Amino acid sequence: MTELTGEIVLGANQYGKAENRVVRIYRDTPRHEIRDLNVTSCLRGDFTAAYTDGDQGAVLPTDSQKQTIYTYAKTHGAGSIEEYGLALARHFVDDIAPVDSARLEIEEYAWERVLADGRPHDHTWTRRGPEVRIAAITVAGTGAQRREWVIGGVKDLVILKSTGSEFSGFLTDEFTVLEPTHDRVMATSLVARWRFATPPADWDATYAGIRAVLVERFALLQSKALQQTLFDMGRTALEVYPNLAEIRLSAPNKHHFTYDLARFGVDNAEEVFHADDRPYGLIQATVQRADAPDAGIAWDVYTGAV
Repeated sequence: MTELTGEIVLGANQYGKAENRVVRIYRDTPRHEIRDLNVTSCLRGDFTAAYTDGDQGAVLPTDSQKQTIYTYAKTHGAGSIEEYGLALARHFVDDIAPVDSARLEIEEYAWERVLADGRPHDHTWTRRGPEVRIAAITVAGTGAQRREWVIGGVKDLVILKSTGSEFSGFLTDEFTVLEPTHDRVMATSLVARWRFATPPADWDATYAGIRAVLVERFALLQSKALQQTLFDMGRTALEVYPNLAEIRLSAPNKHHFTYDLARFGVDNAEEVFHADDRPYGLIQATVQRADAPDAGIAWDVYTGAV
């Protein structure tokens, strides 16, 4: 057994305030608006003394980060979650001396207006789900060395089509029992994250547009495999939105197996299924431009929520 004798030192480290539940109600008019967020801050810099010596002189308390997040929801929260995250990240880097980079991971939960007397109500909503809009904003350096990265996306986007999907011609071995099929249910709970090369004019409209493109391609493509579907979805999004550098997609294959009703003398022509939640195939892909700008630390996650 090889014995290691090198000096023991502190490696990569970061800290922040995770999962601040921020609900912002806009009361500027009788018709109120709502944004429901889960906000996580992450600060990076030279905090070695805090870890090795317990010296907190360079540490901004996570409670202070929480207070900033809630205050900025009022003072800088009038726009998109990306704009809000950029304002927070810039503040931590520009105004907190030990911090050399900051990352904000944000989830947004959607609400839709209740219909009352046949009209959308001004101040009552029901939660729409399970999908969640996500964003991760990273700011590093100051002045000429400033770098900013924005990742947008969606998670838990559950989508299903009852036909238009097949799976055949696959590799087999002595353990293969799966039968090829040319007509199957295809369903997934999609996670899609996209990195911007340049900011869009309208973050909210761009999010809605990218989401619509992904869903449309899932619906329209005669799929030979979930792998092909993911690539086609990603490629189309990049074609429609030239300010995107790359898109990363993760899709569990939510299997639907035809249920055996023949034993009861009942014909089941691909109409009744057993939805099996596990185990599942997990298909992932990155679709990117050959000339995409360097991702830097854009994908260096904190909680892994984005």
